[in-house]
Amino acid sequence: MPVTDSPYSWIRLLLTLVIAMIANVGMWAIIVIMPAVEAEFGAGRALASMPYTLTMIGFAIGNFAIGKAIDRYGVTVALTGAASGIALGFGLATLSQSIWVLSAAQLLIGFSSAVGFGPLIADISHWFVRRRGIAVALVASGNYLSGAIWPMALAGMLEATGWRSVYVFLAVITLIGVIPLSFALRRKLPQEAQVAAQTQSLQNAQSSGLSPRALQYILGLAGIGCCVAMSMPQVHIVSYCVDLGYGPAVGAEMLALMLLGGVGSRIVSGLVADQLGGVKTLLIGSALQCIALFLYLPSGGLVSLYVVSLIFGLSQGGIVPSYALIVREYMPAKEAGARVGFVMMATIMGMALGGWMSGWIYDVSGSYQLAFINGILWNGLNIAIMLWLLSRSKPRAPSVMHA
Repeated sequence: MPVTDSPYSWIRLLLTLVIAMIANVGMWAIIVIMPAVEAEFGAGRALASMPYTLTMIGFAIGNFAIGKAIDRYGVTVALTGAASGIALGFGLATLSQSIWVLSAAQLLIGFSSAVGFGPLIADISHWFVRRRGIAVALVASGNYLSGAIWPMALAGMLEATGWRSVYVFLAVITLIGVIPLSFALRRKLPQEAQVAAQTQSLQNAQSSGLSPRALQYILGLAGIGCCVAMSMPQVHIVSYCVDLGYGPAVGAEMLALMLLGGVGSRIVSGLVADQLGGVKTLLIGSALQCIALFLYLPSGGLVSLYVVSLIFGLSQGGIVPSYALIVREYMPAKEAGARVGFVMMATIMGMALGGWMSGWIYDVSGSYQLAFINGILWNGLNIAIMLWLLSRSKPRAPSVMHA
């Protein structure tokens, strides 16, 4: 009976997706409340972006640190600790009387919320081989589903009672949702399956002529490039719509549309990756994202922004999950949590850098046009790196492991 790609693997995938949808909410909540924070604390656009930037820095570090913890202690322990950290961070944020205190609370929220991204992606990757691409894509979609569903669901509460009430509600939801479900993931992969996965990844690593550490750093640089580009629409679309006179609710709708498109993109990319592998899939997604960023430059009307936001979501959703697939194709399986976590950390640092950078460019220029151009240039760096890697690597097809 197969250990990987088994009925249990798919059940575990479903539970993991639900956990990811809850745990990732901390990453997106700050984007929705950003205009309210800007107004409450009288901050400029760059300063108002600081809580988001700290969230993403925490999210980045958490992907690496919690990924290592999963390698050592298992997913249940990591999820329980992280859920407690998310709830504590939301609680501290409600007490903040300055944007700097809020930023510190968001750092904790971001760090703990990371458990719902890279660490869960790494965990589910052990349970699939033949369908690893779609499995990783579905778990990664939990991040986008969280961003698409929660902002819309919480919009009424945000308008009626303010952002602090929203944060109290999210703290409670995280505790009662994540911790009980984490105990359903206690089962571990048999040792034989781990050894087989290790052998396959070492063979692929030799074909690239790069050590795991060197490849890890190269992927990290590529991740920064693509995600500086990705952050411009995702982080600033609400503020952009406020500037254009459409209001934050319209911006939230565009963000939700963008992220729902990203979910579809991730699923399709997962299916493509099962046929083409991670490197080619990532290159396709990066090229499409670059095209979508160009489309934002002439767009300013309401309808055109909705359309381009959907196109952007459909273009870029499969990029970040592809990094996890490349890690699993080329790096030791026993280090999956730490290796995937490092590369995810780099992509998120790119989001944090891009979010702040776009706000700074806006403050200097009074427009987001140069911020879009900045994203296009960073996107070009990502494409160049992936073309170089593709030219020198020939990964072997994986095989399903049995007990």
